[in-house]
Amino acid sequence: MRQLSAFRPPLVPPGFGLGMQRSAPLALGVAAYGLVWGALAGQAGLAPLETGLMSAAVFAGAAQFVALGFWQGGGAHALPLWPIVVTTLIVNLRFVLMSASLYPMFEREAARRRWLTAFWISDENWALTSAELAQGRGSVGFLLGGGLLVYGAWLLSSVAGRLAGTWLGDPARFGLDFAFTASFLALLLGLWRGRPTLLPWAVAAITAVLAHAWLPGKWYIVVGGLCGSIAGAWAPVRRVEKTPPCAPTP
Repeated sequence: MRQLSAFRPPLVPPGFGLGMQRSAPLALGVAAYGLVWGALAGQAGLAPLETGLMSAAVFAGAAQFVALGFWQGGGAHALPLWPIVVTTLIVNLRFVLMSASLYPMFEREAARRRWLTAFWISDENWALTSAELAQGRGSVGFLLGGGLLVYGAWLLSSVAGRLAGTWLGDPARFGLDFAFTASFLALLLGLWRGRPTLLPWAVAAITAVLAHAWLPGKWYIVVGGLCGSIAGAWAPVRRVEKTPPCAPTP
């Protein structure tokens, strides 16, 4: 049986099939917490069409989970729109840093294709593409293949969760509430690169916990992400500074 990476129809960018293949296990996890989000969307009063449109247009699980809290609090006829917009922006600010880290891969791409492909960036396929780039591989096709698979899994599962919400009831009964956490733990393990990885992870975790205790809302996500990114960028500079200079050639 031929692998997905071995079959590439015309007009499909190189690496597309491989990206889908590598993202398949993570797409299953995305589908699991997509069911959870769909069920919660039904409890918040969203119709199946509204659930599908939100997943299709936003495509950001963390932000959509947060938005449901505001939706429930405002009610169907008094929806506080601005907190949803602002909070979604805050939660999704991490994609600015994530997209910037992939910029070298887009340097030769046309501007229109950059914007179109950037929409498909998710935590899952970004992590896989970053790992590929770190090994001297990675491509726009790889990113796009994984992104489309994850997108399809998220969209279909969220609608399915909404339709099955009455039967599903409390998702915690089936352990589906842990699927979101489990997927991100799997991504972290895939990005582990030894001791140098420990510093930014520790900084991000500590600052996120402190921000969660002292700041309202979801600011801890932004604070942890920014502090961890700064620590990761600063660490290589410190290592270079501490490297003793070469002895002069006699």
